Amino acid sequence: MTDDQKPTAAPDIDPDQYYPDNEPNIPQYEQFRRRIFKMISVGVVDDLINQMYDIISTVALIVNLLVIILNTYNELQFQYGEIFDYLEGATVTFFLIDYLLRLYTANCLYPYHNEIKSILKYVFSFTGIVDLLSFLPYYMPIFFPMGAAVFRMFRVARILRLFRINAYYDSLNVITEILQRKKQQLMSSVFIILILMLASSLCMYSIENPMQPDVFQNAFSGIWWAASTLLTVGYGDIYPITTAGKTMGIVIAFLGVGMVAIPTGIISAGFVEQYSRFQKIGNSTEEDVHFIKIEIKDGDKWIGRKIMDLGLPKGVIIAVIQRNNETIIPRGNVKICSGDKIVFGAESLKGDKPIYLKEVMLKENHPWRGLRIKELDISRQTFIIMIKRNGKTLIPNGNLILLQGDTVILYSKTKAKVVKDEETDEI
Repeated sequence: MTDDQKPTAAPDIDPDQYYPDNEPNIPQYEQFRRRIFKMISVGVVDDLINQMYDIISTVALIVNLLVIILNTYNELQFQYGEIFDYLEGATVTFFLIDYLLRLYTANCLYPYHNEIKSILKYVFSFTGIVDLLSFLPYYMPIFFPMGAAVFRMFRVARILRLFRINAYYDSLNVITEILQRKKQQLMSSVFIILILMLASSLCMYSIENPMQPDVFQNAFSGIWWAASTLLTVGYGDIYPITTAGKTMGIVIAFLGVGMVAIPTGIISAGFVEQYSRFQKIGNSTEEDVHFIKIEIKDGDKWIGRKIMDLGLPKGVIIAVIQRNNETIIPRGNVKICSGDKIVFGAESLKGDKPIYLKEVMLKENHPWRGLRIKELDISRQTFIIMIKRNGKTLIPNGNLILLQGDTVILYSKTKAKVVKDEETDEI
């Protein structure tokens, strides 16, 4: 993507795609902020620091929630109260530092806004509110002692940070994707349930109130009964005693089974569709793009040149660049550096004849070991095009002696067979 190609929308930014650490002409301050942004971004695991931060974040959240649960046991709270307080304080402090880092890097998340707008956009986002509530109620009693009980209640909101764990695992992300894709159908089914609940509650109140004025005191009593019946919970604290009320209760109970089955069926169908799509992708054997990986060595003519200036053939692209354990999605102004590992991609030629290549590892008892290439008894349709020895690539010639451990790359005009120890592999 060149400099003049900019997205039309302003979505949240993928740190790997837009912010390579080693991009030239970027101020040191901005590079440091982008590095912090990649570290705190969920699921960016291209180096050890990012992985460790994700692990620490998850452990801090789990420990914090465990402390909340264990604090509800009086005997544990009495015996280990000081340890629990220390653990809670440490984890909440980590949440505070994490929040400050996210404020600091908000402009990396929303790069199409200025500093102030990007910070406000994060602060008032769902994620920002959850992050704020994960630590703020812990510190508020220090400044407002009279509201300690209320602030303690808000601490429960930190459990919403569990949604962050969902982002680490693709299997859990399936749930979020299904709810997002089926939200219209789910909202329609919930709307139908609410309408049915309201109608049945008013009808039941009208029937049962004259006979049970203390039980069905108002319309809300009917709503409580309708909710417990439609959702098949049936607490039994409110129930009809008249014949008309019981008859209506039977009808509502049957309708409730069907109404609850609607959102359940929608979600189940979403799971089937999602996993069927994954299976089709995983079982696909069509190869539309081929890739090759090379490493740029010292003295290469490409060093210091921008990608847009390389003059690659039509149909060939640079897919990714690996640089110092970082994965860079290349843009036109990214410069090639010594040591870069470049992955090229090219479309397959439709209708072209297949090229049969094979790697043969020469083991201890291989009959080719110790022979010169010109002495090998192979088909005239088969050619040795490359030999890999001790990490080096050798161009073959007739006098080259093959050694144990060599990897021989062969090309064949037709499908033939090559001797390989006691095995025989097609090429």
